Amino acid sequence: MRGRERSLFFGTLGILVVACGTRTGLLSDENGSLPDASLDAGKDVKDATRDRLADVLDDSPGFDASKPDSSPPNDCPDAGSTLVYLITEKGELVSFYPPSLSFKTIGTISCPSAPMTTPFSMGVNRTGTAYVVFTDGRLYEVSTATAACKATAFKPGQLGFTTFGMGYSGDNMGESLFVAESTFNTPQSKGLGIVDTKSFVLSFVNAFNPPIPRSELTGTGDGRLFAYWPNTQGSGAHIAQIDPKSAKVTGVDNLLIGGSNDAFAFAFWGGVFWVFTSPNGPSTVTKFDPMTLSESTATTYSGTIVGAGVSTCAPQ
Repeated sequence: MRGRERSLFFGTLGILVVACGTRTGLLSDENGSLPDASLDAGKDVKDATRDRLADVLDDSPGFDASKPDSSPPNDCPDAGSTLVYLITEKGELVSFYPPSLSFKTIGTISCPSAPMTTPFSMGVNRTGTAYVVFTDGRLYEVSTATAACKATAFKPGQLGFTTFGMGYSGDNMGESLFVAESTFNTPQSKGLGIVDTKSFVLSFVNAFNPPIPRSELTGTGDGRLFAYWPNTQGSGAHIAQIDPKSAKVTGVDNLLIGGSNDAFAFAFWGGVFWVFTSPNGPSTVTKFDPMTLSESTATTYSGTIVGAGVSTCAPQ
């Protein structure tokens, strides 16, 4: 386990939950494929984004990892039996039980998807229903019990959101499926939205402030929201707290794991983050403890994990 000096983190940690995964590739148009003027403009955008994120680091409060006073929703099953659900690039649906670091294959999803499209991200609600977005922006409903898959009425491309990271956040009154727009080879996300899983209409919350790259989301049972993204160049990653009402980035912490070309996903179970990263092939599972800000490699999985989800009922 690697401990490190505490950097500026954020908020009070509580009943953290679902997250999903995706492969990065942002801020990387430096291969000469664009005109010189476009390259210069892109570099200016990237520099401005880094400067603004640096300001967040300077101004953010430290991370308070104490448990909140609020309780999980009373419609939750036994929290200790809650599983983390994973989706791979090949559509394998797998459960992960953190106390034993054990994986169990549920099945391979067979969605009515277009040829050559693959899972991009996933969120799981507190009743065990998963929503999986594919690389063409189509959203599918998946049973975490049987891996059965069916199409939804969601129309891809709403508000300019085609692919997106996903995560539920809620409180004792319910939960919402938050999405962070994520497009390859763009300097920043278009922002934060919410998918209504009854009407399948996407509503826009706001642009992230300051802007952040393509990211994954996870939330808490008491209404907090977090984003994860790897550095767009080299190694390392970040976790940030996001105001779910305004999309304001209220604090950022640095991690040692991650790489610019990773597939990634993350979830929260038992008081710690579980981060799944893969540059290509098998995924590394990293345990990140927000109380001590320490990281350790917990285990590995043979497939490339691109999505993760666990209900807002997960134990603290």
